[in-house]
Amino acid sequence: MSEIKPRFRTIDGLSIRYAESEGTHERQALLLSPWPESLFSYDATWSKLAEHAHLIAVDLPGFGQSELREDLLTPSAMGEFIVKIADAFGLEQPHIVGPDIGTAASLFAAARHPGRFASVVVGTGGTAVPLQLGSPLKEWVLDEDLAPYRALGPKVVVSIAIGTIEGYELPDEVREDYLASYTGQRFVEQLPYVRAYPAELPILRDLLPTIQTPVQILAGRNDAVVPPENAEYLHERLPVSKLDIIESGHFAWEEAPDAYADVITNWWQAN
Repeated sequence: MSEIKPRFRTIDGLSIRYAESEGTHERQALLLSPWPESLFSYDATWSKLAEHAHLIAVDLPGFGQSELREDLLTPSAMGEFIVKIADAFGLEQPHIVGPDIGTAASLFAAARHPGRFASVVVGTGGTAVPLQLGSPLKEWVLDEDLAPYRALGPKVVVSIAIGTIEGYELPDEVREDYLASYTGQRFVEQLPYVRAYPAELPILRDLLPTIQTPVQILAGRNDAVVPPENAEYLHERLPVSKLDIIESGHFAWEEAPDAYADVITNWWQAN
């Protein structure tokens, strides 16, 4: 049975799903769920992270089981919503953990709200200009015809994605939540977010040198979806950053949960 117990609250008029760790801790951390998974992606690291911070994990708007709003489906707009999430939970200066789709959004938030966050942990998300993406993300971003994706059942899309997780057997509860989070045409409705990368990542590129918030970049050495070149790209441009590449594929938080959590908790202790 997972320690993650999801609930819902309304933020900026949207129903947002979240989970909160038990007890209190001086350090606060806001965890953003990756795609196409959900806040249950932190199941394998939850107990270890909770020893070092009070955790609030959220499904970003339109992802997991949080309500979608079309105007938020770009990294820059999502960055503004991350600030609203922190405000709604009374998080004064939390650490952000934003893997995958949370990477660009978290960096936009840090760039446009200096000092709002204690630190940011990112990685496994597309950031490089020009694009450096592997399959199937590259096709999702660039394909002109979305009809094939509309024809695919949501379980097919999610099953293909999580079927690439290596060395980790998803608990049934987690697998079922991932599948339940992408019913109907929800996957296709989310595609505009990553399809905004060609327009938005050049804007982010120009903002990276201005970010003074400490950034931990964490990537999987064998990530074929978002190659580690994206992590190296960020490390070269961020003024205050640390880069760790661990032995995993794309789903580093599940494929190498101990190493993933160790990097994050060590980073928190240093910041």
